[in-house]
Amino acid sequence: MREGVWMWAWLGGVALTARAEVGAGLQPFVKSAAPSVAIMHVRVIDGTGSPAREDQAVLIEAGRIVWVGPNALAPPPPADAERIDATGKTLMPGFVGMHEHLFYPLPDAAAGRLPLYGEMGDSAPRLYLAGGVTTARTAGSLEPYTDLSIKAAIDHGDIPGPRLFVTGPYLEGAPAIGPQLHTLTGPADAARTVDYWAAEGATSFKAYMHITPAELKAAIDAAHAHHLKVTGHLCAVGFREAAALGIDNLEHGLAVDTEFYAGKRPGECPGQQPPQTALAKMDVEGPEIQGLIHDLVAHHVAVTSTLAIFETFVPNRPPMSEARRVRESLHAESWGDYATTRAALAEHAQGSVWSRLFEMEQRFERDFVRQGGLLMAGCDPTGYGGVLPGFGDQRNVELLVEAGFTPEEAIHIATQNGAIGLGEDAHFGTIAPGKAADLILVAGNPAATIADVEKVETVYKDGVGYDPHRLIESVRGLMGIR
Repeated sequence: MREGVWMWAWLGGVALTARAEVGAGLQPFVKSAAPSVAIMHVRVIDGTGSPAREDQAVLIEAGRIVWVGPNALAPPPPADAERIDATGKTLMPGFVGMHEHLFYPLPDAAAGRLPLYGEMGDSAPRLYLAGGVTTARTAGSLEPYTDLSIKAAIDHGDIPGPRLFVTGPYLEGAPAIGPQLHTLTGPADAARTVDYWAAEGATSFKAYMHITPAELKAAIDAAHAHHLKVTGHLCAVGFREAAALGIDNLEHGLAVDTEFYAGKRPGECPGQQPPQTALAKMDVEGPEIQGLIHDLVAHHVAVTSTLAIFETFVPNRPPMSEARRVRESLHAESWGDYATTRAALAEHAQGSVWSRLFEMEQRFERDFVRQGGLLMAGCDPTGYGGVLPGFGDQRNVELLVEAGFTPEEAIHIATQNGAIGLGEDAHFGTIAPGKAADLILVAGNPAATIADVEKVETVYKDGVGYDPHRLIESVRGLMGIR
């Protein structure tokens, strides 16, 4: 009977996909390329938010999951299958990062110099994959052609990296916050930009801080005509106004919403500090913010949690122990810039509102989910540095637990919810038969100790097992310049 079950599942897996061969560019980073893999005696956190299940078996064939269940009931795998005894270890879905970038702050951004970000074509894809991010939405591109080329190289098996969903160039109004962003000239330009980049291969768009309501509406309408979604890191447009215009997703959450600032003028960005100072005096459980949550949920607007980047604005956070691996991966000058800014924030801790804002953001995200909102997650490796691809995504999961979610709920937010946001939840995001074998095997039990999400032993993408340590070592000291 067990042989019959396995044979049925095996045939189904072959019908679903024919996994590509592991090319020369991937081989240095691959530790498992067997077409059949049986992971036995493993703890499974399946990504649905359900409690962890002990002593499970997960069977993989041709890049797909073909069986999941109690180890004692597992059908025997084929004789040539790779068998892994994962006693004491945990298997989770690969993270679906929804606010990721392939760029990073360049070092030595002194006063009077242009604010520029560099494309991390070598280091970012490898660090994402090493951290367990098997799918990533770029959530705004500064070099969209570069991002599309990197995606093609990953898809062809030439270089390692996550499955990329490339967001088009930022849809920014006037004044653009940096020379790498195009400044929209009006609604017609917004629609034209969307149409052009949709044809070039962008799969979503991101509105930025100075976009006007009219430009945002034109961009949303154009994107929806292509059956694509629009997200936003907004300032000139408040969250409720954006929801009424039809936006699909909002980045970062409460801490960047300017609508509660009394001095805000319609269609104008008042900057960040005055609205944040005003927001810090409010009560998340009060009618204004709870009304916002209700409105977003009613309009089916998703929110992307980026707690890892917000944490860096809180004086003396994250713990320096968390920054150790960041230092090892960063270029020396980039680490110096990060450490200098971090020290300056600590020196001015008494006047900072960020401890309060960070706590409010965590409470907002918890309430948003409890009211039925779709919360996703991403690390946003920008700011003044220190948040790195992959590492930051793991940290964001830990901070969701700090916010009050169970470990399983936090992992659900970082996996299945992202897949739902992409419209790809039938293909990945959970551990279930028929799904892509995008998996993270960790040495430990994140259901008991969420920091164990950092103890990655193997990352499977389409059933190919990658060695995270080799990926990290291959770009040691390069993040910040490549």
